[in-house]
Amino acid sequence: MATTNPALERLGGYPLARLQDLANELRADGQPLADFSIGDPDEPTPPFIRDALIDAVGPVSRYPTAAGQRGLREAVAAWVRTRHGVEVDPDVHVLPSAGSKEAIFHLPLAVLDPHGDRRNVIWGDPGYPVYGRGALFAGGESDPVTLTHEAGWRLDLDTLDQDRLRAACIAWVNYPHNPTGATVDADFYRRQVAVAREHGLLLASDECYQEVWFDQPAPSVIEVCDGDFTDVLAFVSLSKRSGMTGYRAGAIVGDPELIRRLRLLRPNMGTASPDFVQAAATVAWRDQTHVDARRAVFAAKRDVVLGFLKDAGIEVSGSQATFYVWFRAPGGDDTAYAEALLKERIVASPGRAFGPAGAGWLRLALVPTVQGCREAVGRWAEAIDAGRLPT
Repeated sequence: MATTNPALERLGGYPLARLQDLANELRADGQPLADFSIGDPDEPTPPFIRDALIDAVGPVSRYPTAAGQRGLREAVAAWVRTRHGVEVDPDVHVLPSAGSKEAIFHLPLAVLDPHGDRRNVIWGDPGYPVYGRGALFAGGESDPVTLTHEAGWRLDLDTLDQDRLRAACIAWVNYPHNPTGATVDADFYRRQVAVAREHGLLLASDECYQEVWFDQPAPSVIEVCDGDFTDVLAFVSLSKRSGMTGYRAGAIVGDPELIRRLRLLRPNMGTASPDFVQAAATVAWRDQTHVDARRAVFAAKRDVVLGFLKDAGIEVSGSQATFYVWFRAPGGDDTAYAEALLKERIVASPGRAFGPAGAGWLRLALVPTVQGCREAVGRWAEAIDAGRLPT
């Protein structure tokens, strides 16, 4: 029998895949289902983006380049300048990606030496599972750091011991945070950059939810570098910003030497987005109006859900940004509560799907429409009143 990569056996299935299977089984009967599990909102991609994609589909198809179209890199650089007040060179500091997930997963292949002394990848638990999974497939080790409600779900590198930092080659931070919706300020990033550079670590910042904020704009790690992006990379995406989850379009911004290495690596994997997707991405990065409109829709959904949870006496933590709401499981068991919600045709993600530190919490992705959110919390409230769900 052929051999298998042992990382597959260590990891098992992708944490949210089984939940999606259950949701699809329920959906098959045609009855209403409120699916708050996967972060894939129901709002349509803006027409001007769809039109740009259609217009770019020519009669002859060509292989896209790993470096991406220069117009796309220029659009990303212009967005960085407008959004963050930072100048970056589209030829040196920017590399388009096929969304952020594949870029995150593949980063260790360019950085991690599987035979060296620094094989660990630090990330926050609960968090996006891909950070640790990418480390394992690259021959390294996943080193999750427990995040807590009391500490605001923040991963502070300066709280880790020296041996742990010396054993790592990459440290991931992700704010606004998936799954908790927690946020940080610019001073947080300054501390992380300082610690990472002191210990020879790459600080990788997953910022794919950066445009989904409510009270004040979320900062970026690149804002605190004073033009020196050494050992710093920011990963940005159009999936949530522009409703383009299925397009697979994002970018990596930062350290020119690491961008050069990634340009060498990525042609081997064929991960570049098709040219017509890059054309759509170019117009998306250059427009802000649709982003503001989408944010207003998410804010309306958030108001509906947070208002219900408050009235029900269910504790909410984080949830300052992103389109996620993170709440404590009534009764303490996140899996049991998620299963109880399924009986009410409401799909929520148990916190332990994002790591052991997520146990006891659940995540709601504000995927349904505003009206869908209203209908879902109405059923939820009815189930509480009938004694089918605890609070």
